[in-house]
Amino acid sequence: MSVEPATEAKPRRRLLVLLPLLVFLGLAGVFLAQLLSGQDGTEIPSALIGQPAPATQLPPLEGSGLPGLDSAQFAGKVTVLNVFASWCAPCRQEHPVLMGLAQDDRYAMAALNYKDKPENARRFLGDLGNPYRSIGVDDAGRTAIDWGVYGVPETFVIGKDGAIAYKHVGPLTPDSVRTALLPEIEKALARPD
Repeated sequence: MSVEPATEAKPRRRLLVLLPLLVFLGLAGVFLAQLLSGQDGTEIPSALIGQPAPATQLPPLEGSGLPGLDSAQFAGKVTVLNVFASWCAPCRQEHPVLMGLAQDDRYAMAALNYKDKPENARRFLGDLGNPYRSIGVDDAGRTAIDWGVYGVPETFVIGKDGAIAYKHVGPLTPDSVRTALLPEIEKALARPD
């Protein structure tokens, strides 16, 4: 009778018990390193940067008195396109920032209203103000997919050439406008037609 197989089984069993803990610690280390890397999550890379804005033709927000969203309107001017919905709490938070941006006539403010009921979108804009020159309604969210939208709110800068120059994911804040959005708008305005 040999005792050796029983003694070999204990270290293997111990290793099998410790394996999930080691995997967890490894993943936790990776997540911690990513968290401490300084990336803020609003700088999600987009394959559309530098590419022509997706062909877009959306109907106007009923009762707004504004035109819908048509990609032809991007040609020859800088446009800031905001994706919003009345049911989106961060959209409500960023709205005063958008109202401030709308004061600058060097660029156009446009909106893509995402999966929203027209009456709710009109009430949202009636309560908070309307910074947009055009609003396209994306009932089913198909156009948002074409634009690579992760969720609302998102904001795009479209250059005079009709190409997407910048994308901001999440609500705009005074700080993100000052440090990221306005410099991108200035760059787009400085580029020749």
